[in-house]
Amino acid sequence: QVQLVESGGGLVQPGGSLRLSCTASGLTLNYHVIGWFRRAPGKEIEEVSCISGGDTTKYYAISVAGRSTISRDNAKSTVYLQIDNLKPEDTGTYYCAVVGDFPNVRTTSAMCRSFVAPSGNWGPGTQVTISS
Repeated sequence: QVQLVESGGGLVQPGGSLRLSCTASGLTLNYHVIGWFRRAPGKEIEEVSCISGGDTTKYYAISVAGRSTISRDNAKSTVYLQIDNLKPEDTGTYYCAVVGDFPNVRTTSAMCRSFVAPSGNWGPGTQVTISS
């Protein structure tokens, strides 16, 4: 059974940094595109960043581009998302998900932007609150 567990959230002041972790079990991480998504209070869930197998492609939403880094450690079956210069609008619950198989005929960015969680189900996520 595939399971992804998010961690690393917390309360951070504006301008600070966070590194979120997504630890996977039940699958070989490098054969999949893994994505980070977030839901801000009162808003729809949105994509944040995705990474392809082999780390060949990384996609960042415009909202975090230039101040975030997605990476993976296959030995630890973990995908990380670091966001620097955090802003209040980064507040929300962050989720990770298996976006698709790798390699894939679709681009990582297309898969990331169009991903919909099966049956709308997401894991518990990790809460990020940016506030002074």
